Amino acid sequence: MTLADSSAPSTFPVHWAGELLHLLPERALWWPAAEVLFVADLHLGKAATYRALGQPVPGGTTQENLARLDALIGRLGPGRIVFLGDFLHAAQAHTVLAGVQAWRSRHAGVSMTLVRGNHDSRAGDPPAALGIEVVDEPHLLGPFACCHHPQSHATHFVLAGHLHPVCRLYGPGKDSVRLPCFVSEAGQAVLPASASSRAGG
Repeated sequence: MTLADSSAPSTFPVHWAGELLHLLPERALWWPAAEVLFVADLHLGKAATYRALGQPVPGGTTQENLARLDALIGRLGPGRIVFLGDFLHAAQAHTVLAGVQAWRSRHAGVSMTLVRGNHDSRAGDPPAALGIEVVDEPHLLGPFACCHHPQSHATHFVLAGHLHPVCRLYGPGKDSVRLPCFVSEAGQAVLPASASSRAGG
């Protein structure tokens, strides 16, 4: 069963470019008609990169991010995942690739596409063994222009990442919480970063 068939209260339906999509609390976007899951700014290996630079940050963030994707794949059954840039955080992130390869092997039947982002240009493309198609922006898919950087497009609705949008909610006791959010503007939408909030995001 897809989210299009369910009434799950944790999803929020939107209509962009004439298509029904669902904003997901897992900081991803689901396009049920095409069975495509969009994910932005995964930044795999970010904590490992910080530790390599001598910054004491907790480990396990890559496995958290991959476990969240495992759950989404299990629930939605996507035929394709489109990563909207920044799949790996930096060159030092290649130390986590064994775990990423094991994750990819579990989902060998899912097509995956990476739209190169600014961190990808520094980290390098994922190894060919991962079976992830790597493309430059804009990558046109149906009525959508899949990008990393927010931008305008003459004919397609832009889906992008890069900005890591958040909103801050304030409570009556002068408390506040900072939460990832989606941003929708004319002709484009920006997805929240999918990376774990630990280790700086």
